[in-house]
Amino acid sequence: MKSITTNLKNHLAEEVTTLANCWSITRRDGQQFHFTDHDEDLVVLGNTHLAEFGYQQTAVTSSAALAVDNLEVTGIFDVASITSDDLRAGLYDFAEVALFAVNWADLTQGIMRLRRGYLGEVTVSPSGIFNAELRGLIQRLVAKVGQVYTPECRADLGDRKCRVDLAPFTFTETVNLLGDAAHFGATNGNSLAVADGYYNAGVVTWLTGLNSGRSMEVKNWGASGAITYLFQAMPRPITLGDTFRIYTGCDKRHDTCRDKFNNIVNRQAEDFIPGMDAIMQSPSAPDASGGGGGKK
Repeated sequence: MKSITTNLKNHLAEEVTTLANCWSITRRDGQQFHFTDHDEDLVVLGNTHLAEFGYQQTAVTSSAALAVDNLEVTGIFDVASITSDDLRAGLYDFAEVALFAVNWADLTQGIMRLRRGYLGEVTVSPSGIFNAELRGLIQRLVAKVGQVYTPECRADLGDRKCRVDLAPFTFTETVNLLGDAAHFGATNGNSLAVADGYYNAGVVTWLTGLNSGRSMEVKNWGASGAITYLFQAMPRPITLGDTFRIYTGCDKRHDTCRDKFNNIVNRQAEDFIPGMDAIMQSPSAPDASGGGGGKK
């Protein structure tokens, strides 16, 4: 049930209304953005909702069932607000979104909350238009929560389950060899003088440059020349002199956990559970001659 003020309720009952929609985005890094479909900026709840950002939304529907209510928003990129680089870099992944309506002619009547949720899939077109899916809170109720038995570790290196201290495996270096937005080198890095593949599945975090504050996983790392290949290109160019922090990766296998990190005690895997071959075996399976066979 939505709770609104008496004045706003009376306004909604009138034949002609002066309503405008507003929406606020809060990214996981704490940055907030506020927009409105009104033709002028609106100051609501102490935040200025910008009218210069062009967008349109689908109809808002709700049901009493546990079906997930989704809403799509289509907008045009604006250098001063939402940019394609930031979207591709994942800065808006799982950002919290609040959508509400106001009477723009009398903002003292308060707000009517329409939807609250999180950004889901976002697509970007070459023409400078993005389409974002807003997933309601019920989306979390349909998500599968739990763990499965796996021969590979389910933890991420350094998280609260893995507990590996990343400090001894983390180094800071400077780019002095350019390739492209997903390929660079740091040949002066003494800390990178280790075997090929040592940093595979690790993470590079940029400390300076156009990609400062952004991270990307390492696809392949070669000791010769300390060449790093990223899984995806960075949204902005990598330049000479950019500094980055890199830590080694983990392939989540038993031997790596034991020999590289000495962390078997915290390993989140079942190394000796039977696989699919064991499940398919049958004690009455015929042998090569056509007679009965199988294990005895």
